[in-house]
Amino acid sequence: MTAPVLLVHPGPHGVAVYGRDLAEALTDLGADPRVIDPVAISSLTPGTPVHAQITDRLWGTSPEHATEHVLALAARHPLTVTLHDVPQASDGERNRPRRRAFYAAVARAARAIAVNSEHERALLDEEGVWSGPVAVVPLPVTAHTLSTRPRLDDAVGVLGYFYPGKGHDEALAATVAAGLPRLRVLGRASDGHADELDAFVRRARDLGVRTEVTGWLDEAEMAVQARTVAVPVIAHRHVSASGSLASWIGWGRRPVAVRNRYIDEMSALRPGTLRSVEPEALPGAIREAVDDPSSTWHGVDPIPFDRAEAARAYLRWWAEVLS
Repeated sequence: MTAPVLLVHPGPHGVAVYGRDLAEALTDLGADPRVIDPVAISSLTPGTPVHAQITDRLWGTSPEHATEHVLALAARHPLTVTLHDVPQASDGERNRPRRRAFYAAVARAARAIAVNSEHERALLDEEGVWSGPVAVVPLPVTAHTLSTRPRLDDAVGVLGYFYPGKGHDEALAATVAAGLPRLRVLGRASDGHADELDAFVRRARDLGVRTEVTGWLDEAEMAVQARTVAVPVIAHRHVSASGSLASWIGWGRRPVAVRNRYIDEMSALRPGTLRSVEPEALPGAIREAVDDPSSTWHGVDPIPFDRAEAARAYLRWWAEVLS
């Protein structure tokens, strides 16, 4: 079974990047997938199988707008999808039902559905989105080995776009409680959240924490920054599957992660690559990591479930659902 046509979006959105990475991994395996962007999809012969990465924010200006686009695609092509950013309580009472409706409509229209974690599969059922078959293909980790470990600074690091629920507030509170002077936001504000990021920086300053915002960095620059922060932290309230966690692990870091169902799942998949703690234990764990810098590097080699394994899992799944 060769891959269906892969519809991938341009731009820096994490889901778009994931789609392009999957296409590269399939190419490396010799699957030779055809890749097409949203502008060119209208030229594709109707009835051609298509796989798409789905999050409402990538497909439209609103969940309703995104629904129109995806359903139009599913009406022309046998559509398999990977769902990202699955609805949950932290979406808020205004957006949660709208996002539920989008994901439910996509699930009904798709030929088959995949997600990146058992946690997300459970969320689909718990949120009343979909209770039928769902494949699970974890986010892969690509290991980037270092000959020597760089000198660490005194900053707590939070990786990825800034938006409510990403864990910056929790990381800041823990940084204050741990008595550390700096916090580094490794990334930029998600669209529409620049004012909130500015307010966060001011609030941190009032609490005695100097906050640095790197802005957007390319992969190489981000790796340098991520490898020099004192303590990598994962403290999401809103979590489906975490590309940030996969990146920390790929760069060799062992982040301190606030425990939840997804973190438990990733701890089992990749033992030793993260330190899972209860929320109230986060400040103490940060302090311990500062006192023992070696604990913030995992040293696991090989790291379980890489890009090739993910690509092979997709090929097996497509052979099953598109035959």
